[in-house]
Amino acid sequence: MSETTTTLSAGLSRRSLLKGAAGVAGLAAGSGVITGFPYIKASEEKVLRYLGTAVNEGDAISKKCFEDTGIKIQYITATTDDVTKRVMTQPNSFDVLDTEYFSLKKLVPSNNILPLDAKKIKEFDNITPVFTKGELPNGKKIGNQGTAPWKVLYLEGPDSDVFATSPTEWVTLIPTVYNADTLGIRPDLIKRPISSWAELLNPEFKGKASILNIPSIGIMDAAMVIEATGQYKYPDKGNMTKAEIDLTMKIMTEAKKAGQFRAFWKDFNESVNLMSSGETVIQSMWSPAVTKVRSMGIPCVFQPLKEGYRSWASGFCMSKGVKGQKQEWAYEFINWFLSGFAGGYLNRQGYYSAVLSTAKANMEPYEWAYWMEGKPAEKDIKGPDGTLLEKAGAVRDGGSYEDRMGNVACWNSIMDENDYMVRKWNEFIAA
Repeated sequence: MSETTTTLSAGLSRRSLLKGAAGVAGLAAGSGVITGFPYIKASEEKVLRYLGTAVNEGDAISKKCFEDTGIKIQYITATTDDVTKRVMTQPNSFDVLDTEYFSLKKLVPSNNILPLDAKKIKEFDNITPVFTKGELPNGKKIGNQGTAPWKVLYLEGPDSDVFATSPTEWVTLIPTVYNADTLGIRPDLIKRPISSWAELLNPEFKGKASILNIPSIGIMDAAMVIEATGQYKYPDKGNMTKAEIDLTMKIMTEAKKAGQFRAFWKDFNESVNLMSSGETVIQSMWSPAVTKVRSMGIPCVFQPLKEGYRSWASGFCMSKGVKGQKQEWAYEFINWFLSGFAGGYLNRQGYYSAVLSTAKANMEPYEWAYWMEGKPAEKDIKGPDGTLLEKAGAVRDGGSYEDRMGNVACWNSIMDENDYMVRKWNEFIAA
């Protein structure tokens, strides 16, 4: 888990698919009353270079962080693939890394990121068991196909690049946010119920369907569709064999040649424009993109589907070059991030915070009831920037946290045959 920032709020769009090389999004600072995390002004300015995909970014977050801790956050925003490349080739160009768990199978063997000490994370024991045990707080197990975060959360030791099979003190990424994704639809143009991923390939929507062009994510959406059509049942959608990749791409290529797809989008704005214009009526989407379309006064639904959701999760770590005082600042920043303000801010965008208790403490009861409990909104629902998202009485697509996360079928993934998959995916796009 990565679109150009929209008017909903800075950092609203997921994975920030900015084209071209990674660029500095800006240096955010602020001043005012110091609350929560008082600091004593040091002789050396506290600055952290934050590399990520805009999932957790926002001017309000960086400003509040500075007010509370004195730490200035310098955002370096890039696409998912470019974030990974930068870690592999320029590990000294950032301090804090914000990335998705599925990327760890590439990043950890590079030895360019530091394992983090869980004992230094104040809220670690309060992190949702979705990350630590693969289950909801109520104990319900959730789908584990793909690179589920609990499979790659722990390392065997502080200098290890081997994922541990049971909890240790050493953590790859400190969890921050996650979500359950599905298809977006235009109910006003479709005018009938949609209940299955199979509808993406329904000839009824020929020339009106779209899928995202990010191989590690798009392949998972394709697998959900193919399973739903009954053409193949994957033992593990997140770790296909070459034969399974070939089959998947064959089916998708045939659909493409038949004119099923209007486009293959790569960034947030592309997905919003396709759906808001009516060029597509059913497509891969991200929750905030659906919200953006609705904020334009256009009917759009993040449709729950009977086969379940494809999920993703993000977290923080550090560059291997971060040492001494700067390392302590990084731990301070991560602890601040989990303390509640950022969690509430991101929950209001449709994501889920890794520490639910602190996020809840930073939201109004009616907001928590809408976003997390699946209850009708008692008041108008607004985004972090005050934008009206939903009017009173609305119910969140997919219902409650338990309904959505409890029906996760798979996670974004790096497969054993990843290089082969990416090549085949690119052939499909070019076909």
